[in-house]
Amino acid sequence: MKMNPMMLVVLAAVLFIGSGSIFTVDQRERVIVFRLGEIVRTDLEPGLHFKFPFINNVRKYDGRLQTLDSKAERFLTSEKKNVIVDTFVKWRIANVDNFYRAVGGDPRQVDTRLNQFVKEGMRAAFSKQTIKELISVGRDTIRLGLVKEINELANGLGIDIIDVQIKRIDLPEEVSASVYKRMESERERVARDFRSRGKEAAERIKADADKQGEIILATAYRESQELRGRGDAEAAETYAGAYNKNKEFFAFYRSLDAYRKSMGAGDDLIVLEPTSDFFKYFKKQ
Repeated sequence: MKMNPMMLVVLAAVLFIGSGSIFTVDQRERVIVFRLGEIVRTDLEPGLHFKFPFINNVRKYDGRLQTLDSKAERFLTSEKKNVIVDTFVKWRIANVDNFYRAVGGDPRQVDTRLNQFVKEGMRAAFSKQTIKELISVGRDTIRLGLVKEINELANGLGIDIIDVQIKRIDLPEEVSASVYKRMESERERVARDFRSRGKEAAERIKADADKQGEIILATAYRESQELRGRGDAEAAETYAGAYNKNKEFFAFYRSLDAYRKSMGAGDDLIVLEPTSDFFKYFKKQ
């Protein structure tokens, strides 16, 4: 069956108008509906929606997290030292109406404005910290403060700052050299202090060991003298007992011992009178 050309035209017009009257909203999108250039709706839920062709038009924006990767910048610390900071920011559209009015819906303008806000927030945060505090306080503390401060600055853009991350904090080359030199000097000072205390402890241990050694030697000498004295006393007592039992035999034994010691000494010369008591037992009885 052939259709009338006029009917084809009408059908085509209906399809065209119908297709221009329907649009979909994805859950990842933020949508603005205009009527003759004026914003009329921004609260559209995900799904299928209708509009008047030629009267209404629709603009869609990505509602997911966006990343602004800023270039590394120099900031001054409270001690007027430069640090090089590399950061990135996570943000997303919170109020699409304000977003459109503030930047005309251009994400590139958001990046430009947001980058400036990040610099201002960083400059304020780092100007209150020393280099040592930046290292010791930790990046999380600085990050939380930056998120709050940059959110306040970016509030009029219709966006939320979800996170600000500091990728790295570096010192300029000329500052790094002086910092490393100070760190090296500090480590050397600590090492000298440890060595000095170790040497002092070693001297105390050595002095105590010498003292204990002298005490041990003195105690041993005293005990040896006591033992020798007791031995001499016992020997004298033994000799005295033997002498009292047989005085003549004891005298004879002592004389023999004297003969052996004096006459067996090699080239020694003894000058005595033959009638001396020393030769008493050489005489015939």
